[in-house]
Amino acid sequence: MVELHALLDFTDCDWESIDSHPNYWYEGRCPQSGELLRLPRTRMSEDLARGLMQYLAADYSYDREGKMYGILLVEMPSGEQGILKAFSGLLNGCSMVEGWVPPIPGRDRVAFEEARTLTQLEAMKQELIALNELSQRQEYEALFGKFEVQMQVLSDRHRNCKLRRDEKRQLLCQTLAEETLEIALEQLNQESRLEKIERRQLKRQRDETLQPLKQLIEAADRQMRALKQRRKELSRELQTQMHAAYTLVNFLGKSRSISSLMPNNSIPTGTGDCCAPKLLHYAAVNNLKPLAMAEFWWGPPSGDKIQGEFYGACGDRCQPLMGFLLSGLAQNPIVSNMDEGFTGGLEAQPILPTSNNISCGTGILPVTQMLPIIYEDKWLIAVNKPSGLLSVPGRYLENQDSVFSRLRNLLPDSLNLTVVHRLDGETSGILLLARDKETSIQLRQQFAKKQVHKVYEAVLSGTVKINVGTIDLPLWGDPENRPYQQVNWECGKPSVTRFQVMAREGNCDRVEFLPLTGRTHQLRVHAADVRGLGIPILGDRLYGCRAAAKRLHLHARELSFEHPQLGERLYLKAETPF
Repeated sequence: MVELHALLDFTDCDWESIDSHPNYWYEGRCPQSGELLRLPRTRMSEDLARGLMQYLAADYSYDREGKMYGILLVEMPSGEQGILKAFSGLLNGCSMVEGWVPPIPGRDRVAFEEARTLTQLEAMKQELIALNELSQRQEYEALFGKFEVQMQVLSDRHRNCKLRRDEKRQLLCQTLAEETLEIALEQLNQESRLEKIERRQLKRQRDETLQPLKQLIEAADRQMRALKQRRKELSRELQTQMHAAYTLVNFLGKSRSISSLMPNNSIPTGTGDCCAPKLLHYAAVNNLKPLAMAEFWWGPPSGDKIQGEFYGACGDRCQPLMGFLLSGLAQNPIVSNMDEGFTGGLEAQPILPTSNNISCGTGILPVTQMLPIIYEDKWLIAVNKPSGLLSVPGRYLENQDSVFSRLRNLLPDSLNLTVVHRLDGETSGILLLARDKETSIQLRQQFAKKQVHKVYEAVLSGTVKINVGTIDLPLWGDPENRPYQQVNWECGKPSVTRFQVMAREGNCDRVEFLPLTGRTHQLRVHAADVRGLGIPILGDRLYGCRAAAKRLHLHARELSFEHPQLGERLYLKAETPF
């Protein structure tokens, strides 16, 4: 049964035609012809996706776990339009949910192996929990602490005794004759020796008491390491079997396993479980023509993923599959008229020339997923990172798309590529990457020694009373509430920011920030905290901005540093897009 929904289920708008101004392109090269194939995310598909958001918001069960959701606007053979919807991974523990696109087929072929492996993994998990909660660990900690107190008391007493002996020696030397002095000093030396014996005895008692417990704990730790390694191997084996069994179908009617489509046989966990591959595969199998697609995050924030925000295809898991999945899909007028360019929202990407490669500095980059390059030579590369794209891949499955991932997949000499510093996912602007180890080390040293000059531009969600000043508030990241940072005078690291108001724009201030340190979310916290400016940056929902905004209004505008190889001062600038 085709899981197709009517447009009116998701929107009240009467869209007469597909929007010709996309905000994002899903794209990939056909494996056979090398042709660049594209599918847009339009304002219409975003509006339909917001209709799905309203559906999710009405049921609290969708708020339990954060994940990516997506819709695909399709055309049936009859010419009628409909909507497919999908979720990434599992939804409340289920892969098959009525009304949603099913997972990519093939999982049933390894169902027995999957069930067996999952049982083993669960048993290992319970064993790891038991080993981690070993009673001897608490006993060891308690006894160790007790001996530490005893050693400290003993050290304090011995130190005081030594001070008294030193004073007595000095007095004896002044008052006693040689033979009598020698006897008196020997008595003091004997006291010192007895104290050393006392200390050794306490250490021996401590070691004899703690050593058996320590051996048990070390054995448990070795067992835990072995279990974790075996668990990783089992997971990898299962993923390999599943990816070999997962079969994708494209619009040419051809089928391929996921493992045959991924480069270098390197397949990240979760490949094939994302929304985009599920939607496109399902459309191809059911003879539905994709017109536009949109993916968004819903549920608790994860990393830089925020509820209700739209995101593109992840670089490591989805992007390598796109060329095959889109093969055979007739390119609609939006795609064929690429040379006319397009406009759109704040995430709109510039249209590139239609040739296969673009020369940029000394490198050659394929068109697909091209990033705006500010500067490039054989040692380093600087890009103008768009808002909504991570600097490096994140910890979670949905957070693999990044500047680093894209360049690593596109640059021919990317083996030694490293990101020298980072920008928040929602922050746009200059991001610097090194192309060899020596350059990376030297650039990182310049950042560490505060020899790099950085200028950010932001729009605040209100107005401030002071036009210029310095904010000095130490920042600390709560490990239980990542990535949130807060001012903490006891645990926080020194964080200093200079600021200057550039202009008053209605009820908002445009501000220039010069960070003298480089802490996570430094400018965002220094702006939002009442001990700083007390006004969140426009679009910064994490730190309390309630004003409507399509993005975080923070941009890394300027960067200057000494070129590690050329020895010249390099000045980079990226115009502020808001």
